[in-house]
Amino acid sequence: MFDGFQLDRVNVGEVSLRVRHGGSGPAVVLLHGHPRTHTTWYQVAPALADEFTVVCPDLRGYGQSDKPAADAAHTQYSKRAMAGDVVGLMTELGHDQFAVVGHDRGSYVAYRTALDHPDRVSKLVVMDGVPVVEALERCTDKFAAMWWHWWFFAQTAKPAERVICADPETWYNAWTSNGPDVLGPENHADFLAAIRNPATVHAMVEDYRAGLGVDRQADEKDRADGRRITCPTMLLWSERDDLEELYGNPLEVWHPWCPQIVGHGIDSTHHIAENAPLELVQSLRSFLR
Repeated sequence: MFDGFQLDRVNVGEVSLRVRHGGSGPAVVLLHGHPRTHTTWYQVAPALADEFTVVCPDLRGYGQSDKPAADAAHTQYSKRAMAGDVVGLMTELGHDQFAVVGHDRGSYVAYRTALDHPDRVSKLVVMDGVPVVEALERCTDKFAAMWWHWWFFAQTAKPAERVICADPETWYNAWTSNGPDVLGPENHADFLAAIRNPATVHAMVEDYRAGLGVDRQADEKDRADGRRITCPTMLLWSERDDLEELYGNPLEVWHPWCPQIVGHGIDSTHHIAENAPLELVQSLRSFLR
């Protein structure tokens, strides 16, 4: 995987991150979702590296990045804290400006980076997500049924950790829909190492707990203050996932947040980087240029 890339550990302030980086040209950082690590981009990052400097970190709490203890508000796993990690990482690697691409939970970190650090983010790509506050305000019985894990993970008595860690490979479908034939052997091995680590499982769940509290509050304040994403933005979504089923045209949900947004669906299941890498690379190249 990642031929020609360098694997490092970079101290970004509060935490250190495992990061793989390579290529040349304008910088782009790729942010994975739950429960993946940076290796989810193994087919995408090398394909972009002939035109871009590509940076792929494990988000804080995920994979082999640091897992700080959380306070009662879960602020250590807020998207604002993770966005600060991204900016610190890119500063350490020598990039004043960069594009941000985020999938799933990484999409929340990506748009928070663009909102909090508009002087650093040149372009934004969000994949398979809408702003946290928009998802919660549109919560219907259909959303609750499809995304029930949000509420399960949010329970502070920690039943989620106990249930997941009892059999993480079954919980995460590690030998069926997330098997090595789907993820690729090396990516699958990294995924297995992550989900088998109770500390990683706890940190990933803390990410969700922050989402229902401090992250929602940050979105609400930005909206009330009239803050918007000012850089060019693209939304991509999996046509065989549920974004259109839940929201109709998801671009309409995003438009009040970023008037310059464009986007389209990709014929894929949820994990686009693994299921439809060629189509994803084509879309990213076209937009990031």
